[in-house]
Amino acid sequence: MAGRSILMTGCSSGIGLDAAKGLQARGWRVFASCRKDADCETLRGMGFDSPRLDYADDASIHAALAEVLAATGGTLDALYNNGAFACPGAVEDLPTQALREVFEANLFGWHTLTRAVIPVMRAQGHGRIVNCSSVLGLVPLHWRGAYVASKFALEGLTDVLRLEMRDTPIKVILIEPGPITSRIRENSVPHFEKWIDWRNSARAAQYEARLVKRLYAPPSVDSFELPAAAVTAKLVRALEHRSPAPRYYVTVPTCLMGTLRRLLPTRMLDLLIDSQR
Repeated sequence: MAGRSILMTGCSSGIGLDAAKGLQARGWRVFASCRKDADCETLRGMGFDSPRLDYADDASIHAALAEVLAATGGTLDALYNNGAFACPGAVEDLPTQALREVFEANLFGWHTLTRAVIPVMRAQGHGRIVNCSSVLGLVPLHWRGAYVASKFALEGLTDVLRLEMRDTPIKVILIEPGPITSRIRENSVPHFEKWIDWRNSARAAQYEARLVKRLYAPPSVDSFELPAAAVTAKLVRALEHRSPAPRYYVTVPTCLMGTLRRLLPTRMLDLLIDSQR
């Protein structure tokens, strides 16, 4: 894989940072992008190319890709869409503008970048596009309506793109992690505080007993939680296997929920999920 190039997003921590390190160790030239300049500077100090790329800013998307292509002579072997954020809260308390912001970062920006990359891959005659979804792209969960909606939409858009790319040399792959050690919960707190007026909600008591306690609790390990390296291992297979699978599950909960979604009636699945909140 020496000399192969990949543009990755959301590399400041967690899944993205581990993937950047893992692929660099395997000989890939990794363009590890972040939303914040300070995080890009940190990654550059670690030896990475790190263009600033904010999914909510189209200009930064096109500028980052232009920077990558200038560095590689106009080629790009792979794209790993990973950066995303959550805004926890009950759907009835979620302002529509908050939902728009989640979709801008978790779906629309991914679409903009992917569309810009496809002509490059067509021209060079190969390429892989890997989208990092979630177990929450397969099944719903309380308090996560915005994130679930964005991941369900991502699943559908990626499935259609995979079908449409079958007559091209471009492979499109989904990775669907379950609980992975990351900062997504910590990073969701500012969005929760900005958008959710939970104290004046009809569900205030539920917020206090469940969501707020969990959001502000010290970091802890969830049941079946795996390190980010588990996602990197599947990413390596998605990128380097001659015939990659359309999707890769990561963690026991994803495998279990993927199976139960196919086997159980909706009401039974709802009861099972409701018992886990």
